[in-house]
Amino acid sequence: MKYPLDHPFSLTVEEVVRLAQTDSHKGISDHDAAKRHKAYGPNTYQTQQQKNLWTILLSQFRNPIVYLLVFGAGVSVYFKDLLETIAILIVIIINALIGFFMEMQARSSMNALKKMEVIHTKVIRNGEVRSIPAEAVVPGDLVLLEAGDIIPADGRIVALSRLLCDESSLTGESLPADKATGVLPADTVIGDRQNMVFKGTSVINGNGRMVVTGIAAHTQLGAITALVENATATVTPLDQKLNRLSRKLIWITLVMTAIFAVTGFIRGKTVLTIIETSIALAVAAIPEGLPIVATVALSYGMLLMAKRNAIVKKLSAIETLGSTGVILTDKTGTLTENKIHADTFAFPDESIKVHIENNLLKFPGGAIKVSNENFNKLLLTGILCNNADEVTGDPVEMALVQVAIAAGLDTNTLIRQYVRIAELPFSSELMMMGTLHQTANGYFAAAKGSVERLLEKCTQIQSGGRIKNLDSDSSKAILVRSEKMAASGLRVLAFAYRQDDLLNTYNYLNDLVYIGMAGFVDPPRIDIKGAILSCRQAGIKVVMITGDHPQTALNIARKVGLTDEGDKEVITGKELPQSGSLNKAWTRRILATAVFARVSPKQKLEIAEVFQQAGAIVAMTGDGVNDAPALKKADVGIAMGLRGTQVAKETASIILKDDSFTSIAGAVAHGREIFQNIQKFVVYLVSCNLSEILIVTLLGVLIPSATLLPLQILFLNMVTDIFPALALGLGTGDRTVMLRPPRDPKKNIITNKKWLTIALYAAVITSAVIIAVFYTKEVFHSDDHTCNNVAFITLTFAQLFYVFNMSSHGSVFFNNEITRNKWVWIAILICSGLMLLVFAAPGLRLVLGLSILPFKLWITAITISLLPLVIFQVYKVIQKTAR
Repeated sequence: MKYPLDHPFSLTVEEVVRLAQTDSHKGISDHDAAKRHKAYGPNTYQTQQQKNLWTILLSQFRNPIVYLLVFGAGVSVYFKDLLETIAILIVIIINALIGFFMEMQARSSMNALKKMEVIHTKVIRNGEVRSIPAEAVVPGDLVLLEAGDIIPADGRIVALSRLLCDESSLTGESLPADKATGVLPADTVIGDRQNMVFKGTSVINGNGRMVVTGIAAHTQLGAITALVENATATVTPLDQKLNRLSRKLIWITLVMTAIFAVTGFIRGKTVLTIIETSIALAVAAIPEGLPIVATVALSYGMLLMAKRNAIVKKLSAIETLGSTGVILTDKTGTLTENKIHADTFAFPDESIKVHIENNLLKFPGGAIKVSNENFNKLLLTGILCNNADEVTGDPVEMALVQVAIAAGLDTNTLIRQYVRIAELPFSSELMMMGTLHQTANGYFAAAKGSVERLLEKCTQIQSGGRIKNLDSDSSKAILVRSEKMAASGLRVLAFAYRQDDLLNTYNYLNDLVYIGMAGFVDPPRIDIKGAILSCRQAGIKVVMITGDHPQTALNIARKVGLTDEGDKEVITGKELPQSGSLNKAWTRRILATAVFARVSPKQKLEIAEVFQQAGAIVAMTGDGVNDAPALKKADVGIAMGLRGTQVAKETASIILKDDSFTSIAGAVAHGREIFQNIQKFVVYLVSCNLSEILIVTLLGVLIPSATLLPLQILFLNMVTDIFPALALGLGTGDRTVMLRPPRDPKKNIITNKKWLTIALYAAVITSAVIIAVFYTKEVFHSDDHTCNNVAFITLTFAQLFYVFNMSSHGSVFFNNEITRNKWVWIAILICSGLMLLVFAAPGLRLVLGLSILPFKLWITAITISLLPLVIFQVYKVIQKTAR
């Protein structure tokens, strides 16, 4: 046989059967099935392989700051400083374990979402119907399709009866796909291939038979899976920023060490003294607490988002979402409810909009003027010419039943009173459906379908309770109105009936009475407009990318506030140039467009790349198979947990358990808060570390024996620095984060302006410590060891009080995001208690080189340590007054 078949939708049924070497009634033999299974393999696609535990654990150590810590531990080993080596290794292990367990928790949540059901399908082999696992289906198999089936492979339909398929997860089309057997042009896009069915989609109505034309990788689902595997995941902006910061700190360390070494040699210091002080400088330069604080802050964000119905699979995705400038979103099931609702009824004299509220039919425009007889007749026709109920069946027919019940009609009683005796099923050729019913008073024929086809069957029109002849002017007016309804994004059906004592039961769909039309829509989610407005206020561009019809997509975009009423710009998949041939004009047009329709999965991926190449941080939301490649390529992929396909959930970095777009807006705000917190504790930690570098350098030059020891600095970095930094990482952040545009993703965590601020902070803290040391030496005539202890105490409390300088500009000192943060006060109490414990415990005093000091020295050190806080608060007041 020829496999895979090229464009089977452009071939006749006979040609497909011949090329597939099968039989359209008996299928293939068991012998052929075994040969083909051996030749082409199982009907499975490769899911994304989960990282093993060792890979996850080892990935926690791939960080430049961790590399610096390892280097510091190696230097300590070389100089046989066991305590310092153990302390640094503990820091590394704690950071790795926190990240490891948080990623494992996310993976456990992900595994809990998986549905491990084995799908079976019915095939005909040797002329017999049998049920086999879907993975055993082979090319050329003849598969039976029935309502409720999950389609096991791609196939060409060879026979059908009222076959409707839900292909929304693949194409993005809300409405079910009506199937046919006719030949189609070779350039037909996937959403319009009526004679094909696709792996992973489902049958919602009717039945049929198909010849399998593609399995595994040779299906549309397999092709998308390959795109997912080939799409390279990008390094998150947070990782990039922390890496750049680490490299900058390395250079600062090298420069300061070189300066000290040169001055040391010039001043005649011993090599041992220079090396010991250089180690102290290296320890001072490395913010040992940074990876731990960053991990804890992101982990805390992960836990908060889990409570808000979002599972975060990768920690850094939280912060990255906060820097997002573009959100690419699917329409069906993401912006809309993925449920068809009746929206508009159009009668000869009036059009009315409706909606259902608390199971009652409401008319937003007020009471309807059209006669109850007309409205009830249309609902009666819709109920009788119908094979659905409230919860199962064709979505449009379900919507009709729901409207009728909401209008107060007893549908079950009506169905019993109008006994169905004949039915003409809907088909793409007829474009209509009809049913014949027998009642106590005679016969009733009910029909619904496309406006054009149904009008051809009508000779009369019912208007205002009266029936009159249908003339050409009335027909034209009806067609014009239907076109306007379709242009507004509605799917339009017309309704007609015939009631007679004696009716030809073989030709009952003639001489019908036209009643009116109904327009159906997949409505936007109730909360979506506010969420999109919030994103737009935050400077985030929201872009709809769907496989649905352009006019439908534009209509939904207007309703949810994506575009303005006058905006008509929609780019379709057919218009988009081939990959690699985008010129500047097309790139500008793509970047300026908010709605893309009839787009293929590969094109979604390319659109995401265009925005990324323009410098935007891109988040992609979606639930379908067709979203998976772009979900992986985007900086943040967000999948829907309820309606989302397994492929989408495996690919995404964030999964929304409630499928709500509003959760995305909340997550963006939370991500921005987290970045603010990260920026604050990075500034805090780097300022503290830079002050330690300056203090070690200056004291090493001025009073070498009074300079801070490596273990004292490590204690500061891991205890008295880390707790306030953690408190900053757990803060609530600025309340106006969603009223400002996204950050420039190219900017570092610490901008040049922030570096200047850090330098000033560090200089003032350093000055306070130097003042305390010289005051102790000159006023109290203390020895160098005591001066070292005073320097240690002064620096500790100066850094603790310095946390209050992290409040935002323009805030009031006694009421800001720092003073309102309970964790800050807890951190200060813990650190103060630890300082007292260190001086009280003889063993700890010995390890850190400390001694019991007089009370007056404690008062001196703590008083002077307040200088940086007072100076910068006064400066903020002056700056605020000057404005």
